[in-house]
Amino acid sequence: MKIAIGADHAGYRLKAELLEFIRSLGHELEDFGAHGPESVDYPDFASAVCNQVVSGKADRGILICGTGIGMSIAANKVPGIRCALVHDVFSAKATREHNDTNVLAMGERVIGPGLAQEIVGTWLSTEFSQGERHKNRIGKVCALEAQSNLHP
Repeated sequence: MKIAIGADHAGYRLKAELLEFIRSLGHELEDFGAHGPESVDYPDFASAVCNQVVSGKADRGILICGTGIGMSIAANKVPGIRCALVHDVFSAKATREHNDTNVLAMGERVIGPGLAQEIVGTWLSTEFSQGERHKNRIGKVCALEAQSNLHP
């Protein structure tokens, strides 16, 4: 898979620790920054990564900030993105199986690199279950998204 990854100043260290791990799993990776502690705006990185996913240039995206909250909020504003904020392995598996998420958000100030690797590995290796009830629910989420795009 091709993975787009991005972080702000509060998530760049965890992102840097994950790059080689993701490559070691056999995935192609494009890093959209940030690369240092200088203050930046997380929506810029969420937008860059999510646009790669919705355009088909990346199969999935990973976003990291201090808590993961800002990144997940920004990501879910992009039509076609289903981003989950995840800080445990169970949720990483469930959000792929049940919600077919295409972007993962995590917080560097919340989890360490070992757990982040477990989460990423699980999220990348878990397929959508294709269950009819889950397809139906995702369809309803997409309908909400379409409706909200009509009413700014």
